Amino acid sequence: MIFNRVSTAAAVFLLFAPAAILPAQADPDRAVAGGGSIPAGWHVRTEPNRQTGQPAPLDNVKFTNMGAGGMHTTVGPAAIYWRDRDTISGNYHVVAKLIQMKNPAHPEAFGIFIGGKHLADSGQTYTYLLVRPIDGMFSIRRRTGYTTRPVAIVEWTASDAVTKSDSAGSATNELSVEVRDGKAKFMVNGKDVYTGDAANLDVNGVVGYRVNHNLDVHLGALGIHKQ
Repeated sequence: MIFNRVSTAAAVFLLFAPAAILPAQADPDRAVAGGGSIPAGWHVRTEPNRQTGQPAPLDNVKFTNMGAGGMHTTVGPAAIYWRDRDTISGNYHVVAKLIQMKNPAHPEAFGIFIGGKHLADSGQTYTYLLVRPIDGMFSIRRRTGYTTRPVAIVEWTASDAVTKSDSAGSATNELSVEVRDGKAKFMVNGKDVYTGDAANLDVNGVVGYRVNHNLDVHLGALGIHKQ
């Protein structure tokens, strides 16, 4: 009888546990051939490995220069990408056209970030705009430490501004942020999806890209314009 109670408890746990535990096991960072090298002038910072708490290895990040057409990344681990020279403050506009090449196994997102500081160490901070073409959603989040869970400024929200992926899994979305006169306006394909007070966000600093795990994305060149 004791055995039966334990078995029943275990079965109930497994019934409700998958949402919290199994995805990490069922969808690990994939292996990517040809990864590990970073184009000159660029930096890549992967998310912490779930087991070690240290940055996931770059071996499974394939990040290549496409010339004037921008960059291309095929990844296992989630990561951010930036150049130190892409730093701006005050009034500005930043824009990039991003193309998802194929659908991931489950909803995963990518986008651009602004206001980056201490990106290579534990004090990492930035604000980022993400889209998920697989289900037509966007989110805006703020990172306030490398190992700290990001804070949602806008939680995942469905929007007709987001171009959903087609039957082949491809989708092109233009993401932009305009900072002017104390306000930060976030746009997807030219449509305003959120405007907030710049004082409550990270807006002054490095701009770059963020791509979540197991994605294949073309990163159009960043347009960074002082206003």
